[in-house]
Amino acid sequence: MDTISDADLANFMDEALSAEEMVRIETAVRASAALRKRFDGIRQARDRGWHSAGAIWRGHHLSCPTRSQLGSFLLDALDPQWQDYIRFHTEVVACRMCLANLADLKARQEEQAPTTAERRRRVFQSSVGHIKRKK
Repeated sequence: MDTISDADLANFMDEALSAEEMVRIETAVRASAALRKRFDGIRQARDRGWHSAGAIWRGHHLSCPTRSQLGSFLLDALDPQWQDYIRFHTEVVACRMCLANLADLKARQEEQAPTTAERRRRVFQSSVGHIKRKK
């Protein structure tokens, strides 16, 4: 079995590992009573220190952009600095919460995107009373 460090267990709790690493560590924790005991000890120590600045920062996702900002990011409607920050936050940091929000926003955007025929129908309906007929 691979050695699993306390840092690995802490990153597992923060969901800050790749999917493969998350599976590897979860499988190991389930299989080993000693590893579960270490995991529980780390969790308890973290709970006792919940009021540290780092714990509050991580727990409340203070570095995460809002859902509205993520939507504006998808529309490329933010200042370049914000676009760069969100790109860094999602592509480099790979924040799982923000990636999930982006995936949801993209799916909703695709569901609601009108087709060309739908846009034409809307334009036609909105202009019905404004077009004059020839006599």
